[in-house]
Amino acid sequence: MAEFKRARSEEQKEQRMQQIKDAADSLFSHTPYHSITLTTIADELSLTRANLYLYVSTKEEIFLELCADKRDDYYDALLAAFPEGSNYSPAVMAEIWAEILFAHRDYLRYSGLLPEIIETNVSVPRLGAFKRRYYENTYALCDRLGGLTSLSRDEMYEVFLNIHYHAIGIDSICSGNPLVREAMEREHLTAPAVDFRANLKRFILMNLRAYMQHED
Repeated sequence: MAEFKRARSEEQKEQRMQQIKDAADSLFSHTPYHSITLTTIADELSLTRANLYLYVSTKEEIFLELCADKRDDYYDALLAAFPEGSNYSPAVMAEIWAEILFAHRDYLRYSGLLPEIIETNVSVPRLGAFKRRYYENTYALCDRLGGLTSLSRDEMYEVFLNIHYHAIGIDSICSGNPLVREAMEREHLTAPAVDFRANLKRFILMNLRAYMQHED
């Protein structure tokens, strides 16, 4: 193992935590979540498991931070694509949003694990900070999108959740689970093909029109 020097300054701690997150993110790109452990993350960094305990207590704490980072990237992309005063039709808005979701499918993978797995094994202070950041950023985003569609924050939040959780499900179907694929082949079954972008575009447009029509 490489010689490990504990970070002292806040900047050093942030850099070390970023290295840990990068290692976990790299593993998650090709390794099932349940196969990733603090040991495999430490090995990726040529460190010991004890080294990681200086920064996190569980792998879920690492993935919680990664989920927050991926979420912020996704939100930033939406805010950049829909500046204040833009006057997109619902159809154009749906097309742009679907493209952004496609570009941030890694966030959907993390979000799919969030409620039942990641959030069940983290410290209350970390989870509290995560939740505060989530609601502050999500409400700000919904205020922006609501202003472009004449929807209230609460209405836009419902639309946002509808789209988010639908996207998680469709991404899971499109990504494909090797075990599911093997089981399907064994039973000589073929699932209908799903186009992620096209499906999300239709679903987003359906939601926007339904809520905007209700507003009228």
